[in-house]
Amino acid sequence: MPVSSGRRTGLVLAAVFVMVLAVAWVVDARSTAGSPQIVRVIAVNDLHGNLEPPSGSSGEVTADDGTEIEAGGAAFLAAHTQRLRAEQPASVLLSSGDNVGASPLASALFRDEPTMELLDTMGVAASVAGNHEFDEGLAELQRLVAGGCHPVDGCRFGPAYDGVSFPVLAANVTVDGSPVLPAHTVLDVGGVRLGVIGATLAELPDLVSPDGIRGVEVGDEIAAVDAASAELTAQGVDAQVLLVHQGDGAGPGGPGSCAVEPGGPGSAIAAGVSADVDAVFSAHSHQQYVCSVTDPAGAQRPFVQGLSFGRLLSVVDLAVTGDGEVDRAATTARNEIVTRNVTPDPAAQRIVDTAVRESEPLAQRPVGTLTGPLSRTADASGLSPLGTVIADAQLAASRGDGARLALTNPGGVRADLVPGPDGRVTYGQAYTVQPFGNILQTMTLTGAQLRAVLDQQFTVDDGPTVLQTSSNVRYSVAGDRVTRIELDGAPVTDTATYRVAVNNFLSAGGDGFDAFTAGTDVVGGPVDLDAFVAHLEANPGLGAQPTDRVTRD
Repeated sequence: MPVSSGRRTGLVLAAVFVMVLAVAWVVDARSTAGSPQIVRVIAVNDLHGNLEPPSGSSGEVTADDGTEIEAGGAAFLAAHTQRLRAEQPASVLLSSGDNVGASPLASALFRDEPTMELLDTMGVAASVAGNHEFDEGLAELQRLVAGGCHPVDGCRFGPAYDGVSFPVLAANVTVDGSPVLPAHTVLDVGGVRLGVIGATLAELPDLVSPDGIRGVEVGDEIAAVDAASAELTAQGVDAQVLLVHQGDGAGPGGPGSCAVEPGGPGSAIAAGVSADVDAVFSAHSHQQYVCSVTDPAGAQRPFVQGLSFGRLLSVVDLAVTGDGEVDRAATTARNEIVTRNVTPDPAAQRIVDTAVRESEPLAQRPVGTLTGPLSRTADASGLSPLGTVIADAQLAASRGDGARLALTNPGGVRADLVPGPDGRVTYGQAYTVQPFGNILQTMTLTGAQLRAVLDQQFTVDDGPTVLQTSSNVRYSVAGDRVTRIELDGAPVTDTATYRVAVNNFLSAGGDGFDAFTAGTDVVGGPVDLDAFVAHLEANPGLGAQPTDRVTRD
């Protein structure tokens, strides 16, 4: 907690404002006797089971000088963590969530047990639950923490699975009003009592399959964090940090920049939670920034995020005074690039090597060839080359159910598809692109209902979220409304009916697209990954399709 004349819990200001500043902050000078003790808090976010160094743009960091640096890989991540901890013995490693879920095959094939073992081996002391921790439901999340073999698949990565020694936190997640995960934990870091609070994003129900979290309630992040912070203050902790699985979009800038978009949900939480929280580690938006926000008492505190896939480590050095307060003026924050020019950590490398070796026969199976890389990065239209190919694959797989077009969510496209020198792509690469195992479903929508779906792209929370469309769909947009839709070159009319292929996540209203729930005559199809692989196999030498199919009036 910050240096002050007393605890500030419950303080209400008439006006609270957010100032997003560079990492060198100007705050009220508060003198303390003697030099403060530095407590180093290191955090990784959105690892998503990336044990091997990620490829393409997912394996690069734009440095502060604009150069692109290859980064990431679990063994390199562990090595950099060891270096940072050796520099400052009073240190602790945390995670801001999405450790697992949407993982490449080397982790996902083994129910993400290798990634959990890796984090435990690295010495993670606490994590928050991200939305992807709930991909397979609450019970599976609890198994990954507590241990035990999967009830269907058994223990795939070894004869037993012991779970992890660190808690996974979520102050705002309850069932029937009772918490299902701890709200906070207290760690002894070099004699300093550090309180760690975890909160996941309130939009969790829109981001995971409803079946997996039936009965789970997700409350307001700020209210839950404030309650947890008050409990920690009553326990007399010396400092508090928040792991919140929510973040902001950001513009161009390097790891040390603060180019967050104004009014972001991460900034709102970081500025709004109790003034007793000394630093906020964010996640979810896969951005890089080192910022400061003004807390409710008018003091500055760090607000940071470190991209994704283990490419950055966020580091906050808390300056803790002899009387058990945090000197915010002496506290510093930065992001460290996980470069690949260091010796890999041997213990982490053994875990990676085992997972890769055991998954290799399936991962290395050729499934097709490309004329060049397919990027998941959207252009000005909101469409991406890879998103279009995936939607085309889903349409092809659903033609037998009468589908005439396909729509898929961009968040389900997890990596670029980069062929080898001979143009070959493998099953493992396809899995990394489409790791969720969603079931395709074909439904009937009227033209008016289809228009309502497309309109929601521009009105959903944290939008716009532009659905990836099969290459036979074109439409125009004016403001936040779709004005004209064409299918196979013919106008879509409001009263006609159309068979539309989507995945089961979207059909249940995922990502806020509840207009899909109006669909009728729903029939199930293949798994999305199987459809993607089949499309690659059936179309050797596949290339990118034009993405200029969305125009502005």
